[in-house]
Amino acid sequence: MSGEPFLVHRNLLFTVAYEMLGSAADAEDVLQDSWLRWRNVNHADVRDQRAYLVRIVTRQALNHLRARSRLRETYVGEWLPEPLLTGPDVADDVEFAESVSIAMLTVLETLGPTERAVFVLREVFDVPYDEIAEAVDKTSAAVRQIAHRAKEHVAARRPRVDVRRDEQEEVVARFVTAVNSGDIQGLMDVLAPDVVSVADGGGFVRGAARRPIVGAEKIARYLLGGLAKLGVPFEARPAWVNGAPAIRGEIDGALAGAICFAIDGGRITRIYSIANPHKLQRLDELAELVR
Repeated sequence: MSGEPFLVHRNLLFTVAYEMLGSAADAEDVLQDSWLRWRNVNHADVRDQRAYLVRIVTRQALNHLRARSRLRETYVGEWLPEPLLTGPDVADDVEFAESVSIAMLTVLETLGPTERAVFVLREVFDVPYDEIAEAVDKTSAAVRQIAHRAKEHVAARRPRVDVRRDEQEEVVARFVTAVNSGDIQGLMDVLAPDVVSVADGGGFVRGAARRPIVGAEKIARYLLGGLAKLGVPFEARPAWVNGAPAIRGEIDGALAGAICFAIDGGRITRIYSIANPHKLQRLDELAELVR
């Protein structure tokens, strides 16, 4: 079975679905549906199996995107992507690491389903326009226009990131030290003055802010004040999440959430805290993201 095309390309197909959906659970559902469809295809008639499989996965992912829009309307608080535990090797491909970052996936949520599919296929996986057109049932000319609009939309909203990997790790290490020691000034020193914090508790986690918090002092006091009220030990541990240095938060030794960042100029400009327990299933298993 090792040569079965679907299994050969499974990591790629998962990555495509995850980039389009921001959810590992939904991506797995897409792969299951896609596998069932692939089994009913006469493989001898398929000239480019990789492209054909990407097309199947894209169509299934689009179905999921369109079906879940109503669910988002009833979601409690802010919605953030599902974090994935990754190795530091993902960061070796800088453009790819940025594309799977929580910051970028959050921006992609502001695109419509077709725009997101086109952007991901073109900008992340460099799929030719004519192949994208087949996947999204549009003309090649229409896809080019959609790609241009989506690229402009994302460029206007993506957080500015201008920092090397070692600098990212140093900033996150300072954040970890400040949080674990309760050092409010140390925490404020590593935060940009206009830093924005977004938390996703999904309505399951007390203390998770349901609206973004803005400002270094306000965020520092809210974070350390909330941890002080827990009554049990909290520890921030460095981790690699979605291709970047991040934090695994543990309460009394149990996984409680992931904290990811956008960093610019040596300071944190965005904080993304994911504590919804239904989104933490992949933080104990290394995800194989490829393109």
